[in-house]
Amino acid sequence: MGCATLTIYVDQPRWPARGTRWAHLVCDGELDELHAFAAQVGIDRRAFHRDHYDIPLEWWQSVVDAGADVVMSREIVMVLKRNGLR
Repeated sequence: MGCATLTIYVDQPRWPARGTRWAHLVCDGELDELHAFAAQVGIDRRAFHRDHYDIPLEWWQSVVDAGADVVMSREIVMVLKRNGLR
């Protein structure tokens, strides 16, 4: 499920857990494309949770440098809803 063009989105790492802050990584496209992007950056598939990747603060800049668009958390939810994932 997804859209024809791929855009990767990440929100700010502001969700505290396990001694760091976390962001969410989603795509406006096929989940296979999101998995490929995550693998390219070096993010383990175990960080995937149903419809998004949890990104720790220390990986956030790498994700942005690789091309993810930084958006507000509400945009992350809108992307997931638009793609029928939520």
